[in-house]
Amino acid sequence: MSFLGNLSNAIIYQPLYNALIGLYDIIPDLGISIIILTVLIRVALLPVARKSIQSQKKMQELQPEIKKIQKKYKDDKQKQGKLIMDLYKKNGTNPASGCLPMIVQIVVLIALYRVLMAGISFDGQNNLLYSFIKNPKEINPLAFGFFDLSKPNLILALAAAVFQFWQSKMMMAKKNKGEKVEKKKEEQETDFSTIMQQQMLYMGPLLTLLIGTRLPSGLLLYWVISTLFMIGQQYFILEDKSKKEAESLTN
Repeated sequence: MSFLGNLSNAIIYQPLYNALIGLYDIIPDLGISIIILTVLIRVALLPVARKSIQSQKKMQELQPEIKKIQKKYKDDKQKQGKLIMDLYKKNGTNPASGCLPMIVQIVVLIALYRVLMAGISFDGQNNLLYSFIKNPKEINPLAFGFFDLSKPNLILALAAAVFQFWQSKMMMAKKNKGEKVEKKKEEQETDFSTIMQQQMLYMGPLLTLLIGTRLPSGLLLYWVISTLFMIGQQYFILEDKSKKEAESLTN
C-alpha cells in the first residue's frame, strides 16, 4: 500500500472503523450505531459543509449577471472572462472555493463506505482495533431486531432517492412566482450549465435508486440519515444567510 493509502487508513478509515465497533459495543444494534456515527460525522463536517453550501448558493445568485455578460460579449471571450472574474472578485466569490470542502466530504464518504462494509461483514478480526476498543467477535446485521442491513432494501433505496431529490431542489435558485416577464422566442435559450443542473436534479436521484437496490441496506441507512441531516443544515444555513441579508437591507 502506498504512503498516501497508509496515511488515509491511519487518520480516516481506522478511527471511523473503531468508532463504529465502539458504538456497537455500547449499543449492540448495528442500525443505531450507523445512525449515531453518521450524525457524529456530519456534525464534524459542518464547517466545510457550510462553506460549500454558501459557495454554491452564491454562485447561483450570480448566474443572472453571468448570463448577461456572456450574452453581451458572446463574440469576445477574453472580455467575457475578465468581466466574469471581476464580478466574482466584487462579490467576494471564488468559483473554486467549494471544491476543497467537496473533496474532503468525498474522501470521508469513501472511507465510511469501506467502514460500513467492514462492519456489516465483520469477521472478528481485530488487527485494526485500538487496544481500548472491545472486540465484539461478531456483529449481528439485524437492525432494530428485524431489519437485515446486509441485504438490499427497496424502501430505503426509494427514501434515499427522494431525499436526494429534495436536497438538490433546495439548492436550486428560487424563481419569483409573482414576477411575469414576457420573452421573445430567441431570448428563451437555456445555457448549458442550467440544462445540466436540471438533468442532474432528476438523474442523480434516479441513479441513487438504481444503485441503491443493489447495495447493502446498511449503506442506504447511512445515505438516508446523512441526506436528511444535510437537508436540515442547508435549510438553517440558507435561512440564516437570508435573515442576515434582510437585516443588512433594513439597517
